[in-house]
Amino acid sequence: MPARIFKPARTAMSSGTAKTRDWVLEFVPSAPREIDPLTGWTGSRDTQAQVRLQFESQREAEDYAKDRGIEYVVLRPQKRRANLRAGGYGENFATDRRGSWTH
Repeated sequence: MPARIFKPARTAMSSGTAKTRDWVLEFVPSAPREIDPLTGWTGSRDTQAQVRLQFESQREAEDYAKDRGIEYVVLRPQKRRANLRAGGYGENFATDRRGSWTH
């Protein structure tokens, strides 16, 4: 079963980078998810889809996969440019603004 090794992106709801430092090894699902007719919940018979291993470095994740004979693909993280403004957040409340404040 193939796996993917990647560095997770930060969530859209947060500007923090708390859960983006570690590398993750995650197995690709081999069976599609099914809807349970009784409860309506989705599930799968594939138990490997639940496995999500975290490593401190890409090298550790690759070594783990090689030692256990797991096929893997490494997805490189995309770097984002920092969104910095000249005055920062305090500029919103400056008393010497040149224009009128509007949304």
